Amino acid sequence: MPAEASPLKVTIQDSIKDAMRAKDKERLSVLRQISAAIKQVEVDNRVDLSDDDIVVILTKMIKQRREALEQYENASRADLADIEKAELVVIEEFMPEQLSEEEIAQAIQAAIEEAGASSIKDMGAVMNVLRPKIQGRADMAAVSGQVKSALSN
Repeated sequence: MPAEASPLKVTIQDSIKDAMRAKDKERLSVLRQISAAIKQVEVDNRVDLSDDDIVVILTKMIKQRREALEQYENASRADLADIEKAELVVIEEFMPEQLSEEEIAQAIQAAIEEAGASSIKDMGAVMNVLRPKIQGRADMAAVSGQVKSALSN
């Protein structure tokens, strides 16, 4: 790892070592999946990722796990659903602290004002202002719905 590795990446690598020492196979498996996803992007793009870039990867992984969890629950596959839940817990450990509903509402209002939005047609502009500020700290699908309702009023 280069000397300027992101703090989040270092934390993930340290967690891998801790899981190996503790012989926690399930946790180690998820941590290795995270590490592999980060390395894949770094190799593909020939860059060292920042914490923000890693949060985007983790957000994508969380979304995948939630979708799989929903499908497994609908198919009455509790065994597979439990695995997805356990993976979600480990991945979410590395996410920034989640915003409260009040903080999200304030951020949406500020983004609407910053984008000068007045109708639902301006939703894309509002989301473009909002996304970098709250990515990884809130469920973007839920935020999108809140932006839509705020612009509809």
